[in-house]
Amino acid sequence: MKAIVLRGCLWAAAVLMFVHGAGVAAADQLVWRGDHATGRAIMDDLAKEYARQKLGTISLQPFSTLSGLDAVAQGSADFATSARGKYARRTEETGLDFTPVVLDGAVLITHPQNPVRSLTLKQIHDIYFGRITNWQDVGGPDKPINLYSIASPLDGVEYSLRALVYRNGNQPVAAPRLYINTAKLEEAITLDPAGLGLSTLANTRGNTKVRALAIEGVSASTQSVADGSYPLFITLYMVTRADSPHHDAVGRFAAFLQTPAAKAILRKHDLIPYADAGDVVARDQARMALIDERIGRETVAASAAAPADSQPMSAPRAVLAAKVATAPAADSTEAARANLARAEAAKAQQQAEPPAAKPAPRDKAAAKPKPRSSGGK
Repeated sequence: MKAIVLRGCLWAAAVLMFVHGAGVAAADQLVWRGDHATGRAIMDDLAKEYARQKLGTISLQPFSTLSGLDAVAQGSADFATSARGKYARRTEETGLDFTPVVLDGAVLITHPQNPVRSLTLKQIHDIYFGRITNWQDVGGPDKPINLYSIASPLDGVEYSLRALVYRNGNQPVAAPRLYINTAKLEEAITLDPAGLGLSTLANTRGNTKVRALAIEGVSASTQSVADGSYPLFITLYMVTRADSPHHDAVGRFAAFLQTPAAKAILRKHDLIPYADAGDVVARDQARMALIDERIGRETVAASAAAPADSQPMSAPRAVLAAKVATAPAADSTEAARANLARAEAAKAQQQAEPPAAKPAPRDKAAAKPKPRSSGGK
């Protein structure tokens, strides 16, 4: 009798465990869709750790940035990741929420045999515009630059680079060699000593078959991205929909991203958790001023493009901040410091001077000539 009761209790406990486990699994079976670069760089490891901790399962569907955003909008995916912010002109993105998750570096990659080690921002601007077409114009061999790009419109990394270099993420560029994703683009670069393309710091980590070029002499690293001295840092967003039927489960995954285990995975892939990145807005203003100056645009444009809720920074101050971050001892930094001092002195003098007195209005009656008398002398 005791054996029967014991078996009954064990069976009941097993049923409860099954029902409870099924409930958790059903609640936390999520679908992610996004670009190949993000899937390869971080989502694989994050999904494995999420499952290892028995927090849920994540089905990965890597393809492209737009496919991920549209899948979330249509409800066929629970969340996506994007290396660019919301594109206001696309109605499909109107109802999506973009939450910053990490900082990464956009990196220009070439073949390891290419002797070029660094490009300037102006050179990048002119290469993508089709004004520089030969490696010898940037210190390399006399070979045409074979520029590779992603075919998918509004690709996250490509959009972010063009937004930095042209202040227009949708800027057309002179890149005739188009690939469906970053993985295929990198494969092409490994076979072409004259190739040049775009990837990310996280995505090229440990890949000895391509070499990331320094920008303005600064190499991309977790340190240079974190302190803003590498000018092409970008933000990776988690994209969700507020009315998603799996909203609570997506929220639990978002909370998981803030845990030490998840942050360790992000850092292992050379990513900086956004919550630990400090004042990104201030660094963004400084680097945009630097890019504007190096390319030749008016630095005042940086203030106009700054977020409305950010602290505005004058153009001379922003330029100095960028130069201090990248080349604190350079002559150009001292020149920027002197320029800021002159600007502030002029502003102080202007504020100290009393307003100029307005001239007294003329008496129209007094100014009017008297009519000459018709008689007498």
